[in-house]
Amino acid sequence: MRWGILSTARINQKLLAGAREAAGVEVVAVGSRDRARGEAFAAEHGIPRVHGSYDDLLADPDVEAVYIPLPNALHVPWSVRSLEAGKHVLCEKPLARRAADVEAAFDAAERAGRLLMEAFMWRYHPQTEALVRLAREIAPLRVVRAFFGFSLPAEDTANVRLSEELEGGALMDVGCYCVSGLRLLCGEPERVSGEAVARGGVDGRFAGVLRFPGDVLGTFACGFDVPLLGAIEVVGEGGVLLGEDPWHGLTPRLTRDGEEVPVQPVNPYARELEDFSAAIRRGTEPRLGRDDALGQAMTIEALYSAAP
Repeated sequence: MRWGILSTARINQKLLAGAREAAGVEVVAVGSRDRARGEAFAAEHGIPRVHGSYDDLLADPDVEAVYIPLPNALHVPWSVRSLEAGKHVLCEKPLARRAADVEAAFDAAERAGRLLMEAFMWRYHPQTEALVRLAREIAPLRVVRAFFGFSLPAEDTANVRLSEELEGGALMDVGCYCVSGLRLLCGEPERVSGEAVARGGVDGRFAGVLRFPGDVLGTFACGFDVPLLGAIEVVGEGGVLLGEDPWHGLTPRLTRDGEEVPVQPVNPYARELEDFSAAIRRGTEPRLGRDDALGQAMTIEALYSAAP
């Protein structure tokens, strides 16, 4: 599968590392609004072709699929433009903060006969797969708690994560992983409540409570002003699971009632690219489709509405 990348965003480095390990995946082009920057990026990462605009990349007939790592507010507009240009699209999370935008993007994919997927690479990690399997064994679940945060320096005021116009915020940037984890284990929430602490025009910290079918309670907290930490805890009638570093999986550790569960170290970006590329070739659905992206956006939208 021949891939192109829209922009030279820093997160591309993680995807490119996965692409180098993925079978049947080749990154053939990058598009940048600054050609010199694009050429430097391509030279650094061994990408053979550079386009001086995103539209030029989409016009490249050799590119079959594109990865979109742009700021949040640009995800849906450029996904739709890419789909209409005949490209399959892997769009970085979160696809959107509004359910209607997700519906519009997947409608565009259906019209174009192309695949669209929200890029939650953590869903492809063996730790995640083990977490889901073990959660079934300790069911019925009672409480699931998730956390993801890091420290964003106060002087970094130009960071896109802090841009209201570009739909930044802690919930969109890191809290979306927590929401994804709660939904994966518990289903779709029946009711949500939220509290936000503002930082500029966005939420710099966000906490939520979600009630799921079967009286399962899910809680999460995320933020830009906390020490680096990612974790998920699953409390069931039959035991307790604790996943450390579940979102990036760089140093995964999973325990059940304090006993360590072996987890295979893999690059989840590689598995994500392989799955999506194989789905394109076979004409089947990838692991994450419309329903999951829609449920994610509906929950995020409800959480923002619930937060005062």
